[in-house]
Amino acid sequence: MRLVYIHQYFRTRGMWGGTRSYEVTRRLAAHGHEVHVITTDVEASKLSLRWRVTDDDGVLVHWLPVPYSNYMSYRRRIAAFAQFAVCASIESARLKPDVVLATSTPLTVAVPGMFASRVRRVPFVFEVRDLWPELPIEMGALSRPWSKRLAFGLARLTYRNADRVVALSPGMASGVESYGYPPERITVIPNGCDLDLFSVDEGAAQRFRSAHTWLGDRPLVVYAGTFGAINGVDYLVRVAAAALRLDPEVRFLMVGEGRELPKVTELAAELGVLDRNLFILAPVAKQELPELLAAETVATSMFLPMPKMWDNSANKFFDALAAGRPVAINYGGWQADLLRESGAGVVLNPEDVLGAAKELVSRVRDTAWLAEAASASHHLAATRFSRDELFGRFEAMLRGVPPRRIPSRARRGRRLLS
Repeated sequence: MRLVYIHQYFRTRGMWGGTRSYEVTRRLAAHGHEVHVITTDVEASKLSLRWRVTDDDGVLVHWLPVPYSNYMSYRRRIAAFAQFAVCASIESARLKPDVVLATSTPLTVAVPGMFASRVRRVPFVFEVRDLWPELPIEMGALSRPWSKRLAFGLARLTYRNADRVVALSPGMASGVESYGYPPERITVIPNGCDLDLFSVDEGAAQRFRSAHTWLGDRPLVVYAGTFGAINGVDYLVRVAAAALRLDPEVRFLMVGEGRELPKVTELAAELGVLDRNLFILAPVAKQELPELLAAETVATSMFLPMPKMWDNSANKFFDALAAGRPVAINYGGWQADLLRESGAGVVLNPEDVLGAAKELVSRVRDTAWLAEAASASHHLAATRFSRDELFGRFEAMLRGVPPRRIPSRARRGRRLLS
């Protein structure tokens, strides 16, 4: 098949961030499909309408310069979403796909997916990574009545036009069903574990520890991800401050960037933990992450105490499983249930910083628990979340999508783009 895969923030292993789309598309290309990814070059200094095409492991990636960052205001971010939606609509239809896929966030990526599907009379598959607009509404990003109505209208339109939906968790699937979408057309495929990438040599951990004199052989708690408003990573700074009084040898490391980074750095300095027992490093490319995670004692995943976030499928959570490391999270939902059932980690109380610090300090000094949790973590990665196994389900879903028939009035649009 010729597949057009629309993801506004596509990342390869040589870049920082989640690589789910890269891992899926490179496997599709390896299985003989012609794959085109439509995405943005967020590092561009200004907007341009000129596409740049690269070949990444057999995948043709179409990059459009659309500056974007977590430091932008919500208004500027929405403008970037709209700019990409318009340009990607034309480019996606021009490529004449057999199937078009769009993966959120943002929800506006559904617009080019629906447009290309309708113009070319091909199936449209929509992948839900976060429930929009429910999540931005709960965060306050969409607060005006007209913006909420518009967002819910786009969500309903998307599900009405999607031939299949891929949800990253059972909770997300339930959210899609609440719009009246047929459950038999939803496939749940969570984020996966890249076991090949995280199978590092025995010296990897020591190389990282030797390169950082503040670490040595001390226990290490790591957060590697976005410093966004929704992540609430200031929680871990407060935990580090409490842990300093309990066990000053335990080290905390935060790796990443985002809008909240200056506030987090300022808070760490204020609480007296910055460069003492808590350290902050710039983000690293995905291919460099395994060495860092090999050195950690416990990995963390953080979010604000918002129930709608409990259905998420956090990349950092699955990277920790792939690395065979215990995981500590501060939210509920299916990932919390998974940790409790498997013994692969611990769920911290988001309202009790001192209690969380005591829990972490106790766990990182408990060698028996660390060994058992690491083993359980690796077992989950290999048996339930292997990327190769999950890809098999993804490709089977694609092959099962029936051809689309669209009323003849849409053919006029096809002729204009031919």
